[in-house]
Amino acid sequence: MSDDSSPGRTRFAETISGQASAPRVLLVWDAPNMDMGLGAILGGRPTAAHRPRFDALGRWILSRTADISAARAQNTAEVSTDTSVASTTNGSASAVEPEATVFTNIVPGSADVVRPWVEALRNVGYAVFAKPKLSEDSDVDSDMLDHIELRRHTVGLAGLIVASADGQAFRDPLREIAAEGTPVTVIGFREHASWALTTEELEFIDLEDIPGVFREPLPRIGLDSLPDDGAWLAPFRPLGALLR
Repeated sequence: MSDDSSPGRTRFAETISGQASAPRVLLVWDAPNMDMGLGAILGGRPTAAHRPRFDALGRWILSRTADISAARAQNTAEVSTDTSVASTTNGSASAVEPEATVFTNIVPGSADVVRPWVEALRNVGYAVFAKPKLSEDSDVDSDMLDHIELRRHTVGLAGLIVASADGQAFRDPLREIAAEGTPVTVIGFREHASWALTTEELEFIDLEDIPGVFREPLPRIGLDSLPDDGAWLAPFRPLGALLR
């Protein structure tokens, strides 16, 4: 009989439920939205060279968490004028834990195709929230926002990173969190995230600018960076799709 009270199971339950005490540097990844944005740049499904490497993204998250932890410790030391208070509070103030969750839809009949990707993510250290794609309204935006709110109102957010270009869903909630003093970063593709680029309270990082995420440069041609002799921009879908 399995032991549901084992330390590993307990820690996993605490991580998902928000009961563990350490504030989070939280990444939430909107897989349907990010896949759509990448597909628009590539003009189709990505090859191995143009699939995001989540291990490289994970190392970037760890580096970002270390920076935030150090900044929190320094701020605590500067605010405290009592050396004894600083020495006892620095440890808890700098104890920041990274957490990353990928939110995705599973189209009926696609489980066998998606399973290796999901298992690879979990093996790297990401939690995965998978939701059946039963209708056009079965997106994961509300689930991502619920998870952010859970962390925000339980253990607290030391930092928030949202990988999505969906400004309609995320712009106002992220501005509200940033107004509380929490550093908020949006990851995406600059072609599709003008809302994040133009919102002063938010930091925007293009996914391709994170070291090692792509094995090869993306074939990007934007209207703001055209070659002198012009460029062909491929359609996102065949014209015949209008008849379907």
